[in-house]
Amino acid sequence: MVVAELQFECFDNTTVSAVDKGVNALLEALRYNGQILGREFPIVMGDGIFYVRVVCPEENSLHPDNHSDYVNVCIKQLSEASLLSPKVRLLGRDINSEEAAEQETPSWQVLYTTYVHTCSPLRSGDSLLPIPLYRHPATLNGDHKAVIKWQTEWQACDELQMAGGCKAEHAALAEITQIDSDLFRRGWDIRGRIEYLTDIPTYYYLYRVGGKSIKEEKERVCPKCGGEWLLDTPLHDVFYFKCDKCRIVSNISWDQLK
Repeated sequence: MVVAELQFECFDNTTVSAVDKGVNALLEALRYNGQILGREFPIVMGDGIFYVRVVCPEENSLHPDNHSDYVNVCIKQLSEASLLSPKVRLLGRDINSEEAAEQETPSWQVLYTTYVHTCSPLRSGDSLLPIPLYRHPATLNGDHKAVIKWQTEWQACDELQMAGGCKAEHAALAEITQIDSDLFRRGWDIRGRIEYLTDIPTYYYLYRVGGKSIKEEKERVCPKCGGEWLLDTPLHDVFYFKCDKCRIVSNISWDQLK
């Protein structure tokens, strides 16, 4: 991933509230299109210029060719706050983050995230590297907001169950491990939409924890169709199960691998 700085220059008198509204609307549009990552974007005020540092999947993430229609609308609306279109300055690669997946079309892809990941939740099945969302057609209503919202909720549930310090842990765990949960149904539908738009087999990662034994874990069947789905060799040391019919992958309960 790459760190970039956006510079918003004033061409006339303006107010901090107008700048805040215009710049944050653009940042939100860029985030929901997958062009910038994360949720917090501090805005620094200089001498007639406002600065924002963001993390992008690639060096060309902020190129106009990758803009959604809504991003273009937000750029035009900057003039209402007396701001010019932002200048982009690349600062360099973020050494603490993953590279984006190769440009080549993967043989399959998967919706996979955890609470520690800020990258795209769409991953190449060949390398497990994140695929920038803007490479694909808009998922719904002109951008990828539905994917980002699903990722945000999945990560929130994951963090709750990992912390394990309150009663909400059990409800959160059910959302990311059960196929009858609201989060699964929404994510699995998004997965299907992505597969339809890209014509690439797209899978959903179903989290697994709390198994009783390694033997029972390996005897698990696909929770959706009841078919066998244990792989001879795990993929990327993460996916031990893969159902090509239901487009679901899963892990062996981590506490049984210790």
